[in-house]
Amino acid sequence: MDIYLVGGAVRDGRLGIPVKDRDWVVVGATPEAMKHRGFRQVGADFPVFLHPKTGEEYALARTERKQGRGYHGFTVYSAPDVTLEEDLKRRDLTINAMAEHEDGTLVDPFNGLTDLAQKTLRHVSEAFAEDPLRILRTARFAARFHPLGFTICADTMALMREMIGSGELQHLVPERVWQEVQRALHEQSPTVFFKVLHELGALDILMPELADTERFEAGLQALECISTQNSTTAQRFSALLSALPEPEARARAIAMKSPNDCRDLTRLVCLFTDWLSQYTDSTLPPEAMLEMFDHADLWRRPERFEQLVTALACTPYKQHVGPLNSAAESARDVSPQELLKQGFKGKELGNAIRNERLGRITLALAP
Repeated sequence: MDIYLVGGAVRDGRLGIPVKDRDWVVVGATPEAMKHRGFRQVGADFPVFLHPKTGEEYALARTERKQGRGYHGFTVYSAPDVTLEEDLKRRDLTINAMAEHEDGTLVDPFNGLTDLAQKTLRHVSEAFAEDPLRILRTARFAARFHPLGFTICADTMALMREMIGSGELQHLVPERVWQEVQRALHEQSPTVFFKVLHELGALDILMPELADTERFEAGLQALECISTQNSTTAQRFSALLSALPEPEARARAIAMKSPNDCRDLTRLVCLFTDWLSQYTDSTLPPEAMLEMFDHADLWRRPERFEQLVTALACTPYKQHVGPLNSAAESARDVSPQELLKQGFKGKELGNAIRNERLGRITLALAP
C-alpha cells in the first residue's frame, strides 16, 4: 500500500499558495484493508475513506470509463492493480495531475510542474472530453489563477470547442452548472470565467441572455466592480445580470436553480435598473421611489435593501444610490406606533404611514 498527496494541495504547495485541503490517493489497497486500519468509508460511487484522526479524504486509485452523456454516465474501476499514473491520467489539468509520495518525492507523469512554471492550463489527456463539466472547471481555474498570469493553452481551447460543438453541454444538470458558477463568482478574477465561456461559445448555451455584446460587457463591468468588495454570491450574480430586463433575468436565475436569495436580489436589481434608466439625468420622483421601496420590502428587509443599493452602485445608475439611501433612511424612520397614538386606525393608519413616508422622501430629495 502506497499513499500519495494529490491534486490541489500539490499544485498550491508548488505555487506558494496556502494549502486549505489535502486529498490523498492510496495505491495497492482494498476497502477491507482500509477499514482494518480504522478508515471510515464514505464514498458511494467509488471507495473514499476518512482518516481516523485527521478526517482527510483518502481515495483508492481508480480509473473511469465513459458510458453515457453529460457529467454522469461513468463506470468506475477501483482495485489494487490500478497504478498511480492511471489514476492521475483521468484528472482534468496537468497542474492538477501531480502527486507527492509520503517521503516528499514528486510524481509528475504529465509535466504539470512544467506547465506550472509556464503558467499554462492544459488538459491531461483526450479523456478530458468525456466530462463536459471540465469546461466550466477549466474556465474557473483560469479565473482563479489569472492574477498569476495563467492562460489556457490553444490545444485545450480547441478541444473544449469540439466538446461544445458535439452538444455535451446540454447534458449538464443545472445544479452542477450553478455549483461551478457560484464558485467562479468568488474566484480571484471572476470575469475571466465568463470571458472564457463567451469566447468558447459556451455562454450562448448556458446563459444565452448574455450573448448580446452590450449586455455582456455591462454585466462584466458590474461584476468587476462588485467583486472588489466583500460581496455575497447574490450581489455578484445580480450584478452580472443587471443589464437584463427583469423577466429575462428572473427566468435565468430560476432555470439555473440558483438559491432564493440570488433570485430575489437579481429580480430587484433588474427592476431598479429598469426604473432608474428612465431618470439618468433628472431627480427621482418621490411617488415612484416609494413604490420601489414597497417592491423591495424596505420596511421588513432593510438588510436586503443595503445589498441592493451596493449592487446598484456598480451599474451605470450609481449616481442615484446616494438619494436612494437618504430617502430610504428617512422613510424607514416613520413609526406606525406613533401614528397609532395619534388615533389613526385601519385603512386610515395605512394612508397616514404612506403619506408620512412620502413626505420624508420628498424632503430627502429636495435640493
